[in-house]
Amino acid sequence: MTDVHSSHVQQHTPDHDHDHHHDHDHHHHHHPHSNCLEMLAQALHLPGFTHEHDHSSLSRDLAASDNSLAIRTVWLALLALGLTTAIQVLIVLASGSVALLADTVHNLGDALNSLPLLLAFYLARRRPNRRYTYGYNRAEDIAGILIVVSIGFSAVYILWESFQKLLNPQPLDNLGWVAAAALIGFIGNEFVALLQIRVGRRIGSEAMVADGLHARTDGLTSLAVLIAAGGAAVGVPILDPIIGILIGVAIVFITRDASRAIWYRLMDAVDPTLIETAENAIRQHEEVKVIRRLQMRWLGHRLYAEIVVEIDPELSLAQTEQMTDHVSHHLYHALPTLSEVTIAPVPWHPEQRLFWQETEHHRPLGESFAAPTANVR
Repeated sequence: MTDVHSSHVQQHTPDHDHDHHHDHDHHHHHHPHSNCLEMLAQALHLPGFTHEHDHSSLSRDLAASDNSLAIRTVWLALLALGLTTAIQVLIVLASGSVALLADTVHNLGDALNSLPLLLAFYLARRRPNRRYTYGYNRAEDIAGILIVVSIGFSAVYILWESFQKLLNPQPLDNLGWVAAAALIGFIGNEFVALLQIRVGRRIGSEAMVADGLHARTDGLTSLAVLIAAGGAAVGVPILDPIIGILIGVAIVFITRDASRAIWYRLMDAVDPTLIETAENAIRQHEEVKVIRRLQMRWLGHRLYAEIVVEIDPELSLAQTEQMTDHVSHHLYHALPTLSEVTIAPVPWHPEQRLFWQETEHHRPLGESFAAPTANVR
């Protein structure tokens, strides 16, 4: 056992478990620049905002834990948006404004867009089978497509309405009620956006981040209405379509970023820093002479890795198994969202390649994303 292995084992003895996990979770939960909505969320101990350290993340069922957190988060988001819509309905009834009724119905429809994401998280609980051998995690990325389409539709809708109002200005009635409904809509949607974006980034779910961005677009829409009401109150109604156009353009950029993130997931792309992190973890094991191939991909919010390493050919089968197990253990701690890693060891020789000779003609020419990385000391 190498020095790296020895120190790694010592770090995970019972006496060290608490300290190790404290350092890891503190990185995820320390947010010195909290705003008012974040402080309210922390006070209510909502997912993704609490400063408590979740010691259950040391368990083997981290994927199930993250999935449960995701489901709770979506339900909380639906509850918050439902409450926001209910308050807006009361304002509509009190004001009798048809315009506010249309905006309230629009917010209710947007809240229901979270249902495909919720269904995807419930599907992810199902076990793999002979047809779906990797399970159902990919449903999360499919839900992300629907969310991105919805964000894009919001951008087109807002821009269209804004240009129509610019060409055919219409006065705003019930300014006080309009401002109240807009303020409530903004607070409710921005709270949901903070919640979902925070949790989505914590567990590695781009679909949840996209849903949070969608809530943010609705909050921006409500903010535009609030500014428009203020402009009408001071005799500057032209602010309504101008602010609407600016926010519509902002939502176009949000759509672009969300589309890129979901595209990366569907195309099995990963952040290159994850590859670098994995390479650094593998290189700490001196038995590994060359990293022949390192591939990663996301399935939902869980990361999978396939690795081929050239190792000292003098190692016995038992030593090889122990070494690959140590490397895997190191990777699980270096990459918290890693769900499964498969390591294939092959013999290393500095003069010639001693592996894949019979199957070479079956393999594609580009066997790796980069040239093999040497680790010879």
